[in-house]
Amino acid sequence: MEAKSETIFRSRLPDIYIPKHLSLHSYCFENISAFSDRPCLIDGATGDVYTYADVELTSRKVGSALHKHGINKGDVIMILLPNSPEFVYSFLGASFIGAVSTMANPFFTSAEIIKQAKASAAKIIITQSEHAAKVKDFASENSIKLVCIDSAPEECLHFSELISGDEEELPEVEISSDDVVALPYSSGTTGLPKGVMLTHKGLVTSVAQQVDGENPNLWIHSEDVLMCVLPLFHIYSLNSILLCGLRAGAAILIMQKFHIVPFLELIQKYKVTIGPFVPPIVLTIAKNEEVVDKYDLTSIRTVMFGAAPLGKELENTVRMKFPNAKLGQGYGMTEAGPVLAMCLAFAKEPFEIKSGACGTVVRNAEMKIVDPDTGVSLPRNQRGEICIRGDQIMKGYLNDPEATKSTIVDGWLHTGDIGYIDDDDELFIVDRLKELIKYKGFQVAPAELEALLLTHPDISDAAVVPMKHEDAGEVPVAFVVKSNGTTVTEVDVKQFISKQVVFYKKLYRVFFIDKVPKSPSGKILRKDLRAKLAAGVPN
Repeated sequence: MEAKSETIFRSRLPDIYIPKHLSLHSYCFENISAFSDRPCLIDGATGDVYTYADVELTSRKVGSALHKHGINKGDVIMILLPNSPEFVYSFLGASFIGAVSTMANPFFTSAEIIKQAKASAAKIIITQSEHAAKVKDFASENSIKLVCIDSAPEECLHFSELISGDEEELPEVEISSDDVVALPYSSGTTGLPKGVMLTHKGLVTSVAQQVDGENPNLWIHSEDVLMCVLPLFHIYSLNSILLCGLRAGAAILIMQKFHIVPFLELIQKYKVTIGPFVPPIVLTIAKNEEVVDKYDLTSIRTVMFGAAPLGKELENTVRMKFPNAKLGQGYGMTEAGPVLAMCLAFAKEPFEIKSGACGTVVRNAEMKIVDPDTGVSLPRNQRGEICIRGDQIMKGYLNDPEATKSTIVDGWLHTGDIGYIDDDDELFIVDRLKELIKYKGFQVAPAELEALLLTHPDISDAAVVPMKHEDAGEVPVAFVVKSNGTTVTEVDVKQFISKQVVFYKKLYRVFFIDKVPKSPSGKILRKDLRAKLAAGVPN
């Protein structure tokens, strides 16, 4: 029987040449001779400026020092840092010696950090002294070296020891395009956080899809100043700000944490031209109009959104507060490398943007929309699961072949997101199959919180679902079944969880129910619980 032909969508722009044979650092610095003296990193906190020549040299020194401290090709370092030049040097230094970086939120609890360090088999943890205590004992017991970028406690090496490495002693390492270079953790479409293996070829491809080609620098030029306030431990910032900025030769303005006044001051002072933001930043801008109006934001020519959808109201706020900016939405997923689609409003011949659209599929990739029940590909304007294929997608989940096999089928990455492509090749996201909760763009895995809840002696069963929230987008709420005869309260349960997780995983509400609804196979029927929330206070 003849197989049915698939409906496959491609970018509205032509494919480009991508140097997939290059290592990630070689690719990022391939054109450095054209801008070696230009600013590469600007530390917003100190005003220090590092040129491209500075950054490349320091990264090589750090790579050499990491090797001296026992890090070899394929070994993993953990970067447990906020945005900082040291984050950049650590990531690139590891790349130079064929090592792998796993990035973690420094505000994770000790248990969360240790879980990732164990799973990734990290050999060095690079952090700040204020977070070193969370991993000090674990590191000592497992012969893991601790490096601090500030005042180093006794058990820590100081980062200055890495910066003073001898670049002449950088080992000659043969790096394959299929070698892993980054290992962010993601919950994928379901379940607990897993290590996402992103390769040199994958990240080179993803960056090229955004900034290379004959239609040069789709959204970043070498004269640009990029605001890097989104956390570099998140793949959106690491890829679309840092790596794309490096490739394009732009200046990357590093801000450790978002605070509205310093944020506006930095935009005005350094004449920032590109703002890769998330909706909560725009919401803060919208709520602080009097403060915002005191600053000159006219230098911004591009505002790009990712990590969470932007509503019509916030879109209008952006247009008002950034009068010279073109506005675009992107769509990504860690496993996809991460960008699947992006707006073409910044191209040489801009396309009209539609409200709610997140652009067209990236170049050198294929996308299809499939019926979640039958797997059959669907034509335009029909809703189904978004799938993507191309060199940019992950190699797989670390040490988890089953999860890899269920996510990548015949080369197609299944996103768990429901969407459709219209007559103009624009992608719209309408829902998601996956269980993840998105708090301000951060992932919260229900399974992780449910596992913690079930360790409470007074809880016999539990389920976690998202609840809509104006500031955060979504917040986790729990439906809990008490053990017989117990009097545990909502406050008790919330405190029990808050002691074990980072702030964005804390439970917003706890509702007590008699029984968690489940399918005959035992799967939690989250849609029933979401329906309870939508109907009002659950009974």
